[in-house]
Amino acid sequence: MKSGKAYSGMRPRLSFFDLFVYGGMFFSLFICVVPFLYIITLSLSNVRDILQNQVGLLPRSFNTAAYRTILKYPNFFLAYGNTFFYTSCGTCIALIFTILFGYPLSKSFLWGNKIFLKLVVFCMFFSGGLVPAYLLVSNLRIISTPFAILLPFAVNPFNLIILISFFKRVPHEIEEAALIDGLGYYGILFRIILPLSTAAIATIGLYYAVFFWNDWFHALIYLKSKQYPVMLFLRNIVAGTQMVGEGAGSAEAQSLGIAVKSAVIIVSTLPIITLYPLLQRFFIAGLTVGSVKG
Repeated sequence: MKSGKAYSGMRPRLSFFDLFVYGGMFFSLFICVVPFLYIITLSLSNVRDILQNQVGLLPRSFNTAAYRTILKYPNFFLAYGNTFFYTSCGTCIALIFTILFGYPLSKSFLWGNKIFLKLVVFCMFFSGGLVPAYLLVSNLRIISTPFAILLPFAVNPFNLIILISFFKRVPHEIEEAALIDGLGYYGILFRIILPLSTAAIATIGLYYAVFFWNDWFHALIYLKSKQYPVMLFLRNIVAGTQMVGEGAGSAEAQSLGIAVKSAVIIVSTLPIITLYPLLQRFFIAGLTVGSVKG
């Protein structure tokens, strides 16, 4: 009993390697958090403080002029609604296609399994390019429609490989027992496989959501101005403020442009950042798929 109490009261000693790892983690956290805090401070600072280069990690004088400038644009909330639509619908469509494509590829006994897997890996490294993609979307007659954003990116090869690896970890005995009980493959997929693959689905769902949220280039090519997502809309705001600041030639106008750019960064990144704490445990579990076997 004494030895047990002594053992329970002992604290593990930190080795030099542990200190090195913790130091690297704190340094990585520092270089990621400090610039983000500085951007927040710039967006909430007075123009005079920016002119005098007196902006630190905390604003000296609280000012929301940059955010009010962004909200004055008439199509701002329309663009935000478009982004939420593209992100939610695009993520759902991508998850459905990826699951329906990944589950058959996880079965090595199916004919042509290796051929399709090689094609998936090939598509992950090589693509046709912008012009063939535009011609394909144009021939499908989905330009100027939301399908031009949702359908071409419904399956990502990297996310597909993650999901295939997770499906292969599910014991075959469970599926065999379900088949003996009369359950079909669709029933096995939706009643057994998907509930056991929550971590992988949440991980690739986060990947898809981040992609659709940040995508603006394809919207610029395929969509009209009223269909623009918020990223493209805010990108035009940044370009406009930069031109105004440079054309005006005044330091105050340029400082206001810096504050507006900082506010644009915060407005465009804050909603998607809030998803990470909610999906953190699934995200970590999904990243370790296939790392431990046996």
